[in-house]
Amino acid sequence: MGMIPGCALMIIEELQLKYAAGERNFTDLNLFEANLAGINLTGANLSGVNLSVANLSGANLTDSNLSKAKLNITKLNGAHLSGTNLNGADLNVANLVLVNLQQAQLIGAKLIRAELIRAELSGANLSLADLSGASLVEATLRKTNLSGANLKGANLRFASLTGANLIEANLQGVDLSGADLTGADLTGAELRQTNLTGANLNGADLSGANLRWAALTGAKLKWANLSDAKLSGADLSRANLSQANLLNASLVHADLSSAYLIEVDWIGADLTGATLTGAKIFGTSRLGIKTEALTCEWVDLSTNGDKSQVYSLNSGKIKSFFHETLPQVKIIVDTPLDSPSHYALAATYYQISKYLPELNQPPSIEVNSCTTVISFSMNSDEKLFAIAYIAILPFFDASKTQENIIKIMKILNSQDLNSLTPVVAKIIRQLSTVFNKSIKQVNQINQDKALLKFCNGIKFFKTPTKITIINSSSQKFNVYHHPKFGKRIIKKVSKNRDVETIIQIPETEPYSINTIMDFIDGFHKS
Repeated sequence: MGMIPGCALMIIEELQLKYAAGERNFTDLNLFEANLAGINLTGANLSGVNLSVANLSGANLTDSNLSKAKLNITKLNGAHLSGTNLNGADLNVANLVLVNLQQAQLIGAKLIRAELIRAELSGANLSLADLSGASLVEATLRKTNLSGANLKGANLRFASLTGANLIEANLQGVDLSGADLTGADLTGAELRQTNLTGANLNGADLSGANLRWAALTGAKLKWANLSDAKLSGADLSRANLSQANLLNASLVHADLSSAYLIEVDWIGADLTGATLTGAKIFGTSRLGIKTEALTCEWVDLSTNGDKSQVYSLNSGKIKSFFHETLPQVKIIVDTPLDSPSHYALAATYYQISKYLPELNQPPSIEVNSCTTVISFSMNSDEKLFAIAYIAILPFFDASKTQENIIKIMKILNSQDLNSLTPVVAKIIRQLSTVFNKSIKQVNQINQDKALLKFCNGIKFFKTPTKITIINSSSQKFNVYHHPKFGKRIIKKVSKNRDVETIIQIPETEPYSINTIMDFIDGFHKS
């Protein structure tokens, strides 16, 4: 029922007089359809007030309390509501165009189909708010809290949501085309059929998010976290996912054609039935991804994705191309790892990583009853000898291992490169360049007298070792094998006496050019 205009006018006049006299408490008033355009009620307590269908255009309600107020279909365009408490308020179909809601509290507020075009909502708290069907075109929501909010069917085209909290928000079917979501937290968010065409999601956290059938054409997703995300049927064509985390992501039937996948980490990802034609995959691992029924006519392996190194694939090549193993350096220590040794190992590799960024990622360690296996994985075969040369540093066997690696490199460098295929000649040049750099790095490390102090006096590091490198074709090459490695003295009880039995191991064969070249031939040739 509408308010009688005369009564409304009397209430408004009385309200203004009391406010001018210093009163600020005006709770539970009925101002339905009232004309309050341009009114100043800064800091007023209007909790529970009925302002539905009222005109508050250009009003100044800064820092006021409008919690649980009724503002349905209210005109608030151009109003100042920064710092205002609107928790639990009803603002359905309200006109909030160009409104200033910076730092406002809208927890659990209802803004169904509200007009928030170009509204300023930076730093506002809209957690658990209902914004379904709302229009937030070009709105500013920097660092806004929208956790658990319902934005189903809303329009956020070209909105700015940098650093926004959208944890477990419902964004199903939302139009976020051209929106800026740089660094936003969308952990566990619902984004089914959402339009993110051309959106900026660089550095955003989308771990565990549901992006099934989402449109991400041309989206920017550099450094984004998409681990465990559901991207089945999503359109990621021409999207930039360089250095993104796609561990265990579901990309079944996703379109990744011409996408930038440079240095993506996607072990455990499911690409069954996906399209990858024209994708740029320089430095990306091909290990541990599901590629059954994958469509991929060619990939771009150039450093910058400029098509200078195109690699053609047919259905027969796809399986082998996407099932290479990661090159690895394995240090096998002839004793199980104990806690003091583990601490010393971690501390030493941390110090070494300051000189060698490639060792920033800690190795995987497998401890058995008799041995410890320390494994370093990398994305390039050409780094194998260089990493082995440095990774062995904490151990007593370092000098012997390094001598062997230098011998291997001398054998390779003694070859006439003109007599080899261009691919093999290129690999040898790359190996040499990377290895020479590692020698300089070791010289720097050796000058740091305190670097290996953690290993001093610990028996684990004096134990015999075996150093094996494994290329991307799973071929193994023993770089060093301590003569006493694997020799065990076993006491057997006989009728008369204890018998000591020594288990012998075969001696390491001398390195030959054929052995080395066979190993290099297993390097990825793309």
